[in-house]
Amino acid sequence: MATGVIHPDTSIGPVALTVSDLDRSIAFYRDSLGMQLHRRDGNTAWLGDGTTDLLELTGVPAARRMRGTTGLYHFAILVPTRADLARVLAHLVATRIPLQGLSDHGVSEAIYLADPDGNGIEVYRDRPRDEWPRAGRELRMVTEPMDVDGVMSALTEETREPRRLPPGTKMGHVHLHVSDLAAAEDFYAGVLGFELMQHFGGQAAFLSAGGYHHHVGLNTWAGVGAPAPPPGAIGLREFLVQLPNEEELDRVAARIRNAGIPLERTGRGRLVRDPSGNAIILSAGPDSI
Repeated sequence: MATGVIHPDTSIGPVALTVSDLDRSIAFYRDSLGMQLHRRDGNTAWLGDGTTDLLELTGVPAARRMRGTTGLYHFAILVPTRADLARVLAHLVATRIPLQGLSDHGVSEAIYLADPDGNGIEVYRDRPRDEWPRAGRELRMVTEPMDVDGVMSALTEETREPRRLPPGTKMGHVHLHVSDLAAAEDFYAGVLGFELMQHFGGQAAFLSAGGYHHHVGLNTWAGVGAPAPPPGAIGLREFLVQLPNEEELDRVAARIRNAGIPLERTGRGRLVRDPSGNAIILSAGPDSI
């Protein structure tokens, strides 16, 4: 493996968010998306599929949403099967949760919505890699309407009833607002070592490890030159990038130091910020954020 390429087994771990009402947010993620509350400590709670943490929520009653800033566009929960996606969709419709979109991206089928604070959420299922649309060797993700009837036809009597998120659900990717797309690409590809998979016009880019369609999405839709949100604002606190072992973590950390970018050791891993101020925790192996 080339020195500057991130390990193919790298994945996205838990995403940490600031919310304004922790009890309300716990109820939303539990009742609407089927997450389980793993634990709670004061104003912070961890939720997931019963085994793996997906979200860390910190309640800050004074927190406010800031528009036109960098930060979270959405986090994306990957469910194992099309039937699992259908079950989520059926439950959201039955409980009248407002949806923002139902899309077919060629590589995946996705549901879009937001939590009570406006944090963007995608729930999706992947198609097999050999079905992903390509132009030559390049990936060609699209945005077309979901075949809702086709998705819902995946339900059977055994899978029709709403239930908790299935085991094996994971954080598939994060999509971020950035202030400068070229600078963000230089950081995520040139320093961290993710592979650029596709541009979307001149305003978005998608990068991954190991040939996945994307682990990180970047866009300037909040405005070129958008500022970072102030401390304590609703939205992204940090997200975890999971390297498979300490050796790979050290390899990425060395590239960060060589680029002259500040890197801080914490009890959860190594904290670095991208050029837009988005915080990333680099960790070795599966972990809670």
